[in-house]
Amino acid sequence: MKNILLICGSGASSGFMAAAIRKAAKKKGTELKVKASSESQLDDMIDDTDILLIGPHLSYMLDDLKTKIAGKDVKVAVIPQAIYGSLNGSKALEMISEMEN
Repeated sequence: MKNILLICGSGASSGFMAAAIRKAAKKKGTELKVKASSESQLDDMIDDTDILLIGPHLSYMLDDLKTKIAGKDVKVAVIPQAIYGSLNGSKALEMISEMEN
């Protein structure tokens, strides 16, 4: 089972997105764990993470986050604003599936 971590500034908006992804995954019968957190908690959670998704408003941090997870088997991507802003769990799930391949 894949462990997905979504981060945003405070963990609030990523919480809504995580819930939308869990709902879409359940509908499709896909098993995964999706957690939401603030960026400041990343160090505590990264060792249990397979895929790190970043809220679009934190895209400026992508290079720093890639450096922080260097050497770990973690894939990272910024969630596009169109998906994040509309809380489109199905599209986010598609994005996760593409990252796994």
